[in-house]
Amino acid sequence: MPPRHIAHLHNRTKQRHVTVKAENMKMAKGKISTPEVKLRVESISLSFGGVQALADVSFEVRNPEILAIIGPNGAGKTCLLNCISGFYKPQKGMIYYGDKKIVGLPPYRISSIGISRTFQNIQLYSGMTTVDNLMAARHMHIKPNLFSSSIYFGPTHRREIEHRKAVERIIDFLELEPIRKKVVGMLPYGQRKKIDLARALAQEPQLLLLDEPMAGMNYEEKEDMARYILDIADLRKIPIVLVEHDMGVVMDISDRVVVLDFGQKIAEGTPDVIKVNPKVISAYLGDAAI
Repeated sequence: MPPRHIAHLHNRTKQRHVTVKAENMKMAKGKISTPEVKLRVESISLSFGGVQALADVSFEVRNPEILAIIGPNGAGKTCLLNCISGFYKPQKGMIYYGDKKIVGLPPYRISSIGISRTFQNIQLYSGMTTVDNLMAARHMHIKPNLFSSSIYFGPTHRREIEHRKAVERIIDFLELEPIRKKVVGMLPYGQRKKIDLARALAQEPQLLLLDEPMAGMNYEEKEDMARYILDIADLRKIPIVLVEHDMGVVMDISDRVVVLDFGQKIAEGTPDVIKVNPKVISAYLGDAAI
């Protein structure tokens, strides 16, 4: 029998899938409006010299949903997130955030309009504490003023308090209190992954991109991270794009799945549809497995 908290997590994911399926049926019957499309990727292609990393990839991210992007190593998953977040500029195609074209915008501009992300290889300030890393992520919400900042009085002091409160709420949410004053570089890998997620949340995103948030974690840490992702989706009501290799987690918590192989989209659908798709099975296990 699975541990109690794990069984509870499975029950939550089942309830979420039932709710999403019921909403889709209502939409099909015209009883409720179509969900908002938060992000639209249209026929993007990306190459590095003779290497085609992405080829004519298109999909939508709806609000709210957890959209998983999966595929074998080298399929182009992280390249796709890098295109969305502005680190790469695709040679062809367009990406829309709402109605705004974001291809060609620098990463800091894309972050400022509401898109936040974590990284496959943790990108934290290793010489700073957990709290300081989260406060650094609040910079886009801080309105600097040379005079008021120099005397640290009045509005500047009040804004500092508000930013501290926002950080403390995230620390409570992700259960980071025991390590709030610890230097990040001295922490275990799993805890640094949680801080990476916390820093992304500190930016108050309207779209969250997670690049392998459970890589390198043990079973219990993965269960905790899956619970946090579900909580973010349920409580903040924002769409999440999840790149992850753990197929058990993907099939449990995602609402829809996009599958890449050698830079091309080979399938898209619900987890139940994806897990029996012959193209997906072939991509992971080879043609002999079909």
